[in-house]
Amino acid sequence: MSAHYDLLIRNGTCVLPWGTEATDVGVRNGRIVDLGVPASASADEVIDAAGLHVLPGLIDPHVHLRDPGDKAVETIPTGTKAAVLGGLAAVFDMPNTSPSIVDAERLAWKQGYVEQEAWCDMGLYVGGTKTNIPALADLELGRGVCAIKIFAGSSTGDLMVEDDEHLEKVMRAGRRRIAYHSEDEYRLQARKPLFKSGDPYTCHMEWRDEECAFLGTRRLMALARKTGRPAHILHVSTAQELEYLKDYRDVATCEVLVNHLTQVAPECYETLKGFGVMNPPIRGRAHQEAAWKAINDGTVDTVGSDHAPHLRDKKLLPWPDCPAGLTGVQTLVPVMLNHVNAGRLSLARMVDLLCAGPARVYGVVGKGRLAAGYDADFTLVDMKHQRRIEESWIVSPCGWTPFAGMDITGWPVATIIRGRTVMRDDTVLGSPSGKLVTFAG
Repeated sequence: MSAHYDLLIRNGTCVLPWGTEATDVGVRNGRIVDLGVPASASADEVIDAAGLHVLPGLIDPHVHLRDPGDKAVETIPTGTKAAVLGGLAAVFDMPNTSPSIVDAERLAWKQGYVEQEAWCDMGLYVGGTKTNIPALADLELGRGVCAIKIFAGSSTGDLMVEDDEHLEKVMRAGRRRIAYHSEDEYRLQARKPLFKSGDPYTCHMEWRDEECAFLGTRRLMALARKTGRPAHILHVSTAQELEYLKDYRDVATCEVLVNHLTQVAPECYETLKGFGVMNPPIRGRAHQEAAWKAINDGTVDTVGSDHAPHLRDKKLLPWPDCPAGLTGVQTLVPVMLNHVNAGRLSLARMVDLLCAGPARVYGVVGKGRLAAGYDADFTLVDMKHQRRIEESWIVSPCGWTPFAGMDITGWPVATIIRGRTVMRDDTVLGSPSGKLVTFAG
């Protein structure tokens, strides 16, 4: 009797953990069950992927969906819809919302909300503060929690742990890898009086200079090695940090953002003005070149968007009154595919950075590979498709992107999550059915 599947993906070129092969994929009950399927096999749904590459479902491990917060900026429903339109099967959402996700009650609310409203699967960060340290060991084991997030600089209110004493206490509370925003708050505050409202937007990278980031990372690495607590340094932006982190692979992994790979200062500030302001800043070409070197020598473990939208009129304010943060969840995959086509990295390396890497760093269970037994998450891409990024395509309520007008070669044409097609050819299908990602404790 011929095999029958819920879903068959035929005629695609699959990016497998061991290489790229033309093979068919069979799915049952939301999981991959076969690679290589007889011609006689049948299925409830068959997708002809001729001319397409079949990637494991891609993950953006760094987004700020602003929920709870201002619905005119972003929400979990709109942000996850943007994610699936951009070819993402899962996103990991940051805790600095309003109010912040820092305790069991707020985490429980968000867990329930995600399972009702999200279009893609989600992991959740919990914010570490000076006052919730005793609870962190339990919070990090919560359902769907990918990591504790620590702002060692440049946050507000109680989401700030800037001193070594409290940072060490955080590291001794629990065992899973902690994700850090690494800028030195003391240097930031000391340099702040050097600048004034209305200064050129390029002053953003002068205020938050290379030493601000490098000093923050040096301090964190000393404490991580002292305590033995693994660290993930988010949005590494300097050549100095990338070189330094090579000597800390025993305790550290790191992320680079697509913006630092794609945009360069000072040009970005001249053309984008407030729409180029983010933390850490976009820097000069030498740092961009160092980031690409680190991508291709394996130093970098993950690439994210740091999707952090703000209202358009706020970004139009003079510096430094304009808030820091850029949209990016919908454009991450197209921009990275364009880099692949430009020869800056291989498609296999891109999959490693946007799928296997996040799964490895955060301990994802059942995602991260196109292999039997794993969730049937797929991103189907047309590597030859040419298109211009336009703001009319952006579904985040803020309605803008720093990549507007960029010509792209390579585009996501379908997103499949646990065997269910949720996006095909720019159309979101069905209703929200996202689940919390499972992480190994």
